[in-house]
Amino acid sequence: MKKIFGAITMMLTATLLLTGCGGSQSAKAQTIEGVGSGKHGDIKVSVTFEGDQIKDIKVNDQKENEVLAEPVYNELKETIVNGNSAEVDVVSGSTATSEGYLAAVKDAIKKSGISLAAVKGKKKVAKLDDKQDYDVVVVGSGGAGFSAAIEAAEAGKKVVIIEKMPTVGGNTLISGGEMNAPGNWVQKKLGITGDSVESYYEDTMKGGDNLGDPKLVHLMAENALASAEWLRDEVKVEFLEDQLFQFGGHSYKRALIPVGHTGQEVITKLKKKAEAAGVKILVDTKADELLQDNSGKVTGVAATYKENQEVKFTAKDAVILTTGGFGSNVKMRKEYNPEYDERYMSTDTEGTTGDGIVMAENVGAALTNMESIQTYPIANPKTGVISLLADTRFDGAILVNQEGQRFVEELERRDVISEAILAQTGGYTYQLWNDDIDGISKTKAAHEDEYDELIKDKLLVKADTLEEAAEFFDIDPEALKATVEKVNEYAKTGDDKDFHHRGGLVSLEKGPYYIEKAIPSVHHTMGGLVINQETEVLDEAGKAIPGLYAAGELTGVIQGSNRLGGNAITDIITFGRIAGKTAGKL
Repeated sequence: MKKIFGAITMMLTATLLLTGCGGSQSAKAQTIEGVGSGKHGDIKVSVTFEGDQIKDIKVNDQKENEVLAEPVYNELKETIVNGNSAEVDVVSGSTATSEGYLAAVKDAIKKSGISLAAVKGKKKVAKLDDKQDYDVVVVGSGGAGFSAAIEAAEAGKKVVIIEKMPTVGGNTLISGGEMNAPGNWVQKKLGITGDSVESYYEDTMKGGDNLGDPKLVHLMAENALASAEWLRDEVKVEFLEDQLFQFGGHSYKRALIPVGHTGQEVITKLKKKAEAAGVKILVDTKADELLQDNSGKVTGVAATYKENQEVKFTAKDAVILTTGGFGSNVKMRKEYNPEYDERYMSTDTEGTTGDGIVMAENVGAALTNMESIQTYPIANPKTGVISLLADTRFDGAILVNQEGQRFVEELERRDVISEAILAQTGGYTYQLWNDDIDGISKTKAAHEDEYDELIKDKLLVKADTLEEAAEFFDIDPEALKATVEKVNEYAKTGDDKDFHHRGGLVSLEKGPYYIEKAIPSVHHTMGGLVINQETEVLDEAGKAIPGLYAAGELTGVIQGSNRLGGNAITDIITFGRIAGKTAGKL
């Protein structure tokens, strides 16, 4: 009997031990590193597995845009972990970063050798109350939207920003962030004299063929410096203290440059300021239509949250539209100017589709200047993205065609340069500069990721000699050398006899050289809503639509037929603040 009992005991013990070992092995945690290529270089992650399930993902190293990467590293991580799979959709507006992050996770999964268990996604979709009550509803989260929201909130209003994209920032975020301000502190430090509000006003009016509203353009010029100082002193945006840009069409170097040479510095600080002021920020919230009462006053916005919940945002005092232009909406571009069809790519974010213009028009808003669409002359031929590396053009880089010849003044208006490029062989240009010019612009260091991408895609080459640079793009080397010899002579004499370069050409005698291929890409739509000096939206009879205000690129009365470089940030901050202050007094 004892022998039988002992045998049974031994069998049970063995079974328990085997079960315990098996369970421990299946749940054993291991962490594997993976690497993927993002927009700005490698994204390195650590993926933690327990058995056949993903339990955590941590980002170890990356250089992505901080704002655009936020929903990728948070929301995408949650989706992957809950679904136990990296076969998920990218985050809209952050495609390259999403693809790099997913590639890194998949790399870790492959290295682990684990076959992931199939599980049903457990992701909970957040919900809002179907009715949200505020004093001020701001639609759009670019520079104009944040500026308006901050001013209204600091005036004591309850404010919400609703943004249809998964990230804030709009075109402000991906821009160079430069801002024109006559009489600014950097001009004084650099000894630049003679600039004035009047000079800036005249440049802007002339740059837009005198089609901008003179009162509103003057209002922008008068407030430009105060807007820049507000960003510096109140929002804490850091600007370079020893460098300015002179964009095409301007009489002086007057464009302030944010640290990092992009709008990320501007948007990051605006967001922080807005949050400190108590502004509610809701992304993935698409405004569908404006709500009105029986008197015609705009009283709120009907929106869709997270693509599946209808929400009404009531606005006791004001709705402020800051949704940007329609550069990424090909159908809308063709409706107002058939020239800008599918042949043209865009530098804009994919959310730049004219929503605010359409919503306002549906409640009787007047539109103006809608046919005026601008291309940025120096963009990536493969993606259409603006080349910030090529900001060397503002410090002496030259433009040549396939024949190796200059064909336009490099500091002309964007529309003039773009038209000149399209008239050249192949409809493209090459931008040429050297290390001396890069030493002034400092764009190679500021945009190292773009530099590497262009090199990889064979759209840029660094060459020790002009012959080598010409050979890479099959340009006649003798013609290019002859062009550069003339440029060097004009740089010495200070007289560009061919195109009268307003900033003064810079010597290209010494290498190494950089030569980049580029095309024009749709960049800014100058048309939009008609507003007055208080940013009230006007109807066809010139009367204000009660409760409705607008600022930024969706307005059509500031830039005229063409926007000068550096004027967008000045426009959106100045009129965004005015809109917020106006709403704050209601």
